[in-house]
Amino acid sequence: MRRVTVLGSCAAWPEPGRACSGFLVEYDGFRVVLDLGFGTLPRLLELRPSGDVDAVVVTHAHSDHCVDLNGLLRVRHYGDAAFEPVPLLCPDDVARLVDSMEPEPRLADLFDVRALPGEYRVGPFLVHALTLPHHVPAVGVRLLAPGLTVAYTGDTGPHENLAVLGDRADLFVVEATHQGEQTSEHLLCAREAGRWATRARARRLMLTHFWPGADRAVSREEAGETFDGEILVADEGLVVEL
Repeated sequence: MRRVTVLGSCAAWPEPGRACSGFLVEYDGFRVVLDLGFGTLPRLLELRPSGDVDAVVVTHAHSDHCVDLNGLLRVRHYGDAAFEPVPLLCPDDVARLVDSMEPEPRLADLFDVRALPGEYRVGPFLVHALTLPHHVPAVGVRLLAPGLTVAYTGDTGPHENLAVLGDRADLFVVEATHQGEQTSEHLLCAREAGRWATRARARRLMLTHFWPGADRAVSREEAGETFDGEILVADEGLVVEL
């Protein structure tokens, strides 16, 4: 079974009934979480009730991408199941932020914490993280396994690394915070998301990180102006077979 499940799709804060950034990537029984923003943990626990995952990757130290990592830490520390530490790949300030929430437990007690950017072998995946422009140190991640490439931008402004990150990806998950002609050096609009997916020659594009209240159909339409492949719109609970 090879699939991506959307845990959350909102930017900044979650709309009612939704969550912020988070995805679960599954490859032949190996499970990797990408980001754990507000409200993603309950959705993850619906799929993995004891918090049983094989690796976690967090792209940057903004709460809408990492705050529920503290919840996963608590589940794995106080819950009934016993776990060996699994890889936690993240920029250094992610671990500092989460560890600052309470004196114990510490992330390093339950996770094998590894610094990004960089490249690591995690189960069947080669995980390659590239620096991208944002308000805080941030990375995009590229997951390569036999017969599969999944890429995820996290939060980013326009940057040449996006073409490398999504190069021929089977699924390129790209943030599309803005709509219309709104532009930013730290975030993308939907047209830019489509443009970078085209530059990367990605097979499928998934838009995510929508500003609360935005009409997502508009984002999809605008991305379609610059990308002529299949466009998916992230929605909580959406499962994409790979």
